Amino acid sequence: MTEFALLFGVYFIARAHYPEVFREGPARLSTLAGTLNTVMMISGSYFVAKAVHAIRQNRQQSCLRWLLLVLLAACGYLLIKALEFRWNLGHGITGGMNLFFTVYYYLTFTHMVHVVWGMMGLMWVMVRTRSGAYSPQDHDGLEAFASYWHATDLAWLVIFPLLYVLH
Repeated sequence: MTEFALLFGVYFIARAHYPEVFREGPARLSTLAGTLNTVMMISGSYFVAKAVHAIRQNRQQSCLRWLLLVLLAACGYLLIKALEFRWNLGHGITGGMNLFFTVYYYLTFTHMVHVVWGMMGLMWVMVRTRSGAYSPQDHDGLEAFASYWHATDLAWLVIFPLLYVLH
């Protein structure tokens, strides 16, 4: 989260120095893509919470199904983000356009990398769940993953309004 705190600091400093660019920038972005990514991230967090609840109830197969849904939400996020970047570039929206878009690409790409790291952790948790490594009394690895995923979701819930909504 320190990385995001620093990037949010950059955002606010840049916005203070270039308010016009930061007022105009969000209008060029796809609010639909940002909204769909928000739905994917919130859904993933809901599914993670359900997976933790399932393992606490000693329902390993249910936990695995919830974790699979997390993976699908993460893949949906990455697909939407890739299509959004492609659309942006097709419309000449690059990081070199102005400071708003430089910050936009830094924040969204950094978040995307954290989602990919989360997917790697998710696959490890899925393997461990399938092998019976977690029980109602011992599921710290799943809890640690859930905390990471929720933190990544929280970062997005700050990024979304800053980049897509606030003008």
